[in-house]
Amino acid sequence: MTEPKKKIKVAFPHMGIIYIAWAAALRKVGCEAFIPPYTSKKTLSLGTKYSPEAICLPYKLILGNFIEAIEGGADYVAMISSPGCCRLGEYGNCIKNALDDMGYHANYIELTLYDGIKGMYDFLKKISGKNDPVLFLRAILIAIRKVFICDELERKLAYYSAREVRQGEAEKHFLKALKMIDEANTTKKLLKAQKQAIAEIAKTEIDPKREILHVDITGEIYLVCDSFSNQNLAKELAKMGVETRKSLTVSGFLKDAIIPKIFRKGETHLQRAFRLAKPYLSRDIGGDALECVSDVAYANERGIDGIIHISPFTCMPEIMSQNIFPAMRENCDIPILPLIMDEQTGKAGYLTRLEAFVDLMRRRKRKNQLSQKQAETVK
Repeated sequence: MTEPKKKIKVAFPHMGIIYIAWAAALRKVGCEAFIPPYTSKKTLSLGTKYSPEAICLPYKLILGNFIEAIEGGADYVAMISSPGCCRLGEYGNCIKNALDDMGYHANYIELTLYDGIKGMYDFLKKISGKNDPVLFLRAILIAIRKVFICDELERKLAYYSAREVRQGEAEKHFLKALKMIDEANTTKKLLKAQKQAIAEIAKTEIDPKREILHVDITGEIYLVCDSFSNQNLAKELAKMGVETRKSLTVSGFLKDAIIPKIFRKGETHLQRAFRLAKPYLSRDIGGDALECVSDVAYANERGIDGIIHISPFTCMPEIMSQNIFPAMRENCDIPILPLIMDEQTGKAGYLTRLEAFVDLMRRRKRKNQLSQKQAETVK
């Protein structure tokens, strides 16, 4: 009797909850999604130990993820690659060389960004050894759907956690909701799970009278999306009564780079970036700099209470965008808090800055409300 063929174990680096989407695609094509332990201090320590000192935080965390994945038995480690001015395009070769130098001879494979559906198709073809267009299309579609649903659930979490009566209740329901989405393996089951997941988060008891501030989070996309690398920024702000909105999301990226134009609705993030950043930055200079500059203008346009720009230490595109923010103050009257993160960032000082920023926004909002009332009284 022949033994059943062993499934190939494929690992991706962590970036927030994106593992739910890529795991769905891999399972669909007959591979096993090997999900490394979620990023931790151990992961950071491993990545930092084998990384160049001046390299940015995402690189160190990704390398740490891969080391833990290979030691856990992954057959393949898959990396995202990108053209352009960001160092992300060089991460692949550097990480592969680092793993080889450490004696980890795992199979390494790259998924090139901006190759659209074709890039995802080629990746699944390489990883599975199959060539089934219908199967691959189903895998890609369910992964894309899960990305959009997960981003929707994170928006719900931001709303409820800023208003919850019992601290931590919204997150508890959110984790249950994520499990529902992760377990749905067909489109029909996913649609049902989506409704159940939203209803699950809505079970959170909230205080409708709480004074809520609204803050947009922009910056380098890895740090914006990954709670470990940004030290649970959204969670810490929620404790202070702040509802956050991530300006950079994976679903927003998919609209720009993967989803064909005929299936897009409305203006994409990149299209808005070129439109709103034009007075301050006329071209893309790499990374997420163009989007960050436009996000400040967009937040100001919508009357948001403040915006936080979070970036890795030594990230040149984000250093450039931070230097443009002062020139925007003439047209954008909005508080901006820049946060630069690396493995040395301490929690205490970080929280002190957040508390001071929230206090500033709250006093500013109350002052504006008082001025508005006085103006209405005079009328």
